[in-house]
Amino acid sequence: MKKKTYLLFLLMFTICVTFSQKNQNKYSIRTIAFYNLENLFDTINDTSINDEASPMMELKSNRSKVYWDKIDKLASTIAQIGLDKANTSPAIIGVSEVENLGVIEDLVKNKHLVKNNYGIIHYDSPDKRGIDVALLYQKKYFKPIYHEAFNPNIYKNNFKVYTRDQLLVSGYLDDELIHVIVNHWPSRSGGEAKSRPLREKAAYQNTKIIDQIRENDPNAKILILGDFNDDPINSSFKNILKTKRKKKNVGKNDIYNPYEDLFTRGFNTLVYRDNLNLFDMILISSPLLDRGVKDFSNYKMFQAMIFNKRFLSDKKGKFKGYPFRSFSNGGYTGGYSDHYPVYMYLIKEKK
Repeated sequence: MKKKTYLLFLLMFTICVTFSQKNQNKYSIRTIAFYNLENLFDTINDTSINDEASPMMELKSNRSKVYWDKIDKLASTIAQIGLDKANTSPAIIGVSEVENLGVIEDLVKNKHLVKNNYGIIHYDSPDKRGIDVALLYQKKYFKPIYHEAFNPNIYKNNFKVYTRDQLLVSGYLDDELIHVIVNHWPSRSGGEAKSRPLREKAAYQNTKIIDQIRENDPNAKILILGDFNDDPINSSFKNILKTKRKKKNVGKNDIYNPYEDLFTRGFNTLVYRDNLNLFDMILISSPLLDRGVKDFSNYKMFQAMIFNKRFLSDKKGKFKGYPFRSFSNGGYTGGYSDHYPVYMYLIKEKK
């Protein structure tokens, strides 16, 4: 099985290299990405939220040193996503587990990213710990025209669940209107089965956002990205969003999930108690799908991938091979995040 997986990876790598070498002058290539930044909190106690429970605030010393080292590592990682084919970092990247606007500003001002002039769209969410989602975009490639934060209005036992907003950003990627929904769905705290209804309700909120988009843009190009805390085969995707695994089964108003195929082949974006999960994904609406006609006069998805470079994995100990997380057992590990980033290439022919 491992040999087959390796050969498949080698084949895909060869295809990508061939594409990159022969077609970079023929196509515009833009990278769309998502990255869970694992508790990117500042070192200042905010009494309006429960940031005391964050790993950063639990550190006994060297908080400032840890903070800036984590910022540098995350910025360095983002700068490399899609670089080999797009020749730049992501045109658009959604992020989660950020405490506030300030930490995102520190991130985009870092030496690894500052030259790319990232804009930020962020709302403070009602999450009890104060963690938010946000969208970063290179201003020379993407021009936002509308954004809105949607609270999923999830209740459990008649009590409101204070979780992350879902962020909608609409704008022009070069000259094409696209819509991006950034997610960070409720966790599996208490077990997958007990918490499943919460994520199903979060998925339902996504369907309402999609309906709102399509009222004004019936053939909308929609990208749904985030840390969903569910695998591609779970009910939130298959029963609520009704995602499709195969391109041939995608109807006009369907959502295609390229990460379902990756999941069934054994790929993952995180590991929890030796269980492989693929919680981080980018889904697309039908107009972004290449159906084999090879018409790239407008942006279409070329490939969806996981950015799991070796430096992002733990190299020793009982967590060898896991994503190299930043915090463990109350201390700083010097790692990056407990999630791998995911990314997608959109391509179109240059005019």
